[in-house]
Amino acid sequence: MKLKKSLTLLLTGSLAAGMILAGCGSSGGDTKDSNVIKIATQTPLSGGSATIGEAIKLGAQLKLEEEKEKFKDLGFTLQLVPYDDQGDPKKGVANAQLIGADKSIMAVVGHFNSGVAIPSSEVYEKYEIPMVSPANSAVEVTSRGLKTVNRIVARDDFQGPAGAEFAVNNLKAKKIFIVQDKTAYGTGLAEAFKKAAEEKGAEILGFEGITVGEKDFNGVLNQVVSKKPDLVYFGGIYAEGGLLIKQAREKGINVPFLGGDGMDASTLVEIAGDSIKNTYITSLAGDSTKIEEGKKFIETYKAKYKKDTESYSVYGYDTMGVVLKGIEDAIKANNNKKPTRAQVRDAVRGVKDYQGVLTKVSFDDIGDNDYAKVFIYSFKEAKYPAEYVDEVNK
Repeated sequence: MKLKKSLTLLLTGSLAAGMILAGCGSSGGDTKDSNVIKIATQTPLSGGSATIGEAIKLGAQLKLEEEKEKFKDLGFTLQLVPYDDQGDPKKGVANAQLIGADKSIMAVVGHFNSGVAIPSSEVYEKYEIPMVSPANSAVEVTSRGLKTVNRIVARDDFQGPAGAEFAVNNLKAKKIFIVQDKTAYGTGLAEAFKKAAEEKGAEILGFEGITVGEKDFNGVLNQVVSKKPDLVYFGGIYAEGGLLIKQAREKGINVPFLGGDGMDASTLVEIAGDSIKNTYITSLAGDSTKIEEGKKFIETYKAKYKKDTESYSVYGYDTMGVVLKGIEDAIKANNNKKPTRAQVRDAVRGVKDYQGVLTKVSFDDIGDNDYAKVFIYSFKEAKYPAEYVDEVNK
């Protein structure tokens, strides 16, 4: 009994000591990590949108690494924390909860898919974590008026009409068949295009939905064949877009295809092959090869990652630049001490006239960029990137 009692006391004492040490360790960890500022990326690193998701992450990583010394001089250590949202709203929300729980994470670069960004941003709003998207175009991303949500690219109610104007005025389309992928992005863009095209006098012969992940588009393409349009418009991502174009050409549908920024990826060409000819896209991403700073970015990116840039590589870079500008401003406004998430949130929203490699950024009162543009490209051959045609300012 005495031995048992002594053992019990020993275990109890050890447990108490362990708790005290754990408490000290936790406090010490907080102190040690108090100068760490983490920025998360939330993009699809696997699945059908991984080409662009990885490009955004790598662009953001490059900018963060370039800024590390500056923040070290300010007394802070920058860290990138990449999350794979898989292009799935549920996964994006689950990741957002993890991001919210990590108090060292001060901001998010992401998402690529608007359908993932919308529910995930509700979580960021709860935790006061600013999000800046390099690619989301659905109107609802910012129209909800959340304090934490921003984007550097144009909205679909700008991109859709820009595409419609090009279709009707440049491609002389009068009868258009629309296919969309039933996502927040694809449907929203297609509806904006449809409305503007009809206002310009075009006849919409069909407005049909497909499913993300679908491989056989025989059903919808048979409808296209029967309707005989002079242009097919697709609202969706490159994985389905490439297959749709390829299968359409195999059915003898040789009219122009026009799609949105979700088609702006090298994988579109890999999937469609030679069928990509006579395809046009509107994109929210400019051409990095057109300016000296863009060329330097491409060289640096290739040297570091041993791969070519994608359309949104530089937008990941510029978005991270905007985020870090907001954080730096918040630090300085807080007497060079680590700011709260709310302070960073407000500083990011307050960014004005930030000049990135390709984008100039000033956020309005709901987080849209006053300087956002839409670019138009043409695939005249099976080669990426596509050929620059024109650009449209707000």
